[in-house]
Amino acid sequence: MAAYAIGFATLRSTEWQKEYGAHMPALTAKHGGKLVAKSAPQALEGTPALPEAMVVIEFPSAADAQAWYDDPEHVSLKALRQDGADFSMVLVGA
Repeated sequence: MAAYAIGFATLRSTEWQKEYGAHMPALTAKHGGKLVAKSAPQALEGTPALPEAMVVIEFPSAADAQAWYDDPEHVSLKALRQDGADFSMVLVGA
């Protein structure tokens, strides 16, 4: 069953994005992931507190998503992301 890693970000700087963007696509693909959305969110109902940007990555399974998140190659990318943004991520199944 497909699983979706959904990230919520409010940027503090953009300096980290070039290095992050150079490595994250290959790491995501290594675990069968595919970027399906990346943009500022819009509320359809209610008045949720919205981040500046959201990202949705589809994985073949929750296990694949967890392997991506736990991959040693992800450690330095997480540090870049956490230094440059207020960031949270959730995982949901289809």
